[in-house]
Amino acid sequence: MRYFIELAYKGTNYHGWQYQPDASSVQETLNKALSIILKKEIDIVGAGRTDTGVHAKKMYAHFDYETDIDSKLIVHKLNSFLPKDIVIFDILKVHDDAHARFDATKRTYEYHIHTFKDAFENDGSWLHQLPLDVDKMNRACQILFKYTDFECFSKTNTDVRTFNCVIFEAHWQQLEPKANRTESNGNKLVFTIAADRFLRNMVRAIVGTMINIGLGKINLEDFEKIIESKDRGQAGFSVPAHGLYLTQIDYDYIK
Repeated sequence: MRYFIELAYKGTNYHGWQYQPDASSVQETLNKALSIILKKEIDIVGAGRTDTGVHAKKMYAHFDYETDIDSKLIVHKLNSFLPKDIVIFDILKVHDDAHARFDATKRTYEYHIHTFKDAFENDGSWLHQLPLDVDKMNRACQILFKYTDFECFSKTNTDVRTFNCVIFEAHWQQLEPKANRTESNGNKLVFTIAADRFLRNMVRAIVGTMINIGLGKINLEDFEKIIESKDRGQAGFSVPAHGLYLTQIDYDYIK
């Protein structure tokens, strides 16, 4: 029998989702917890691989187990056993061929920037204090919809067969500043992007390139040329991982 597990995690203390022999990962931590609670060696398969320091507000993974399980009881036990920075929301029984990675139809990410120094934002948002032209950055978002090949934003030496991605949504939201700057929500800039799939480092490279647009270092015509070049060296810098969140994964059979 196959089960989907819905979870969230703060990535600060992990070297990404995927198992690594000499570093802690979310996958390894969850494998160990499930194996102890279910009294069987469990090997979960994630919906994707988040890099070191990246967070997930909603992540799915699947695992196999030979009998029916009491989902509420296992969720309770897992949340009692796991560290504070990993939380389990639900365990769902799915059809035997369901696959957390290959069946996902859409993934959504957010990148968080705070524009004024804030002692409480440092683990989950990137501090960038220089003024940005957010309107121009949103015009750059519209350019993304014209293309499907995003090799210029992909990590080099990757083993993917294609650099094609279909982008469904991309936009920047500037939250209105408040008089009291100690309220962090008044100094936030959030980039949201959704696509059928993402390349390694893609979102962070897009954000870094758009930051250069917002700073006036490149224009919208340059942005199109960068995409058409298919050259990672032409695109902008990769923004720090700690501001990136996986926020949603969609499946046709999960509502």
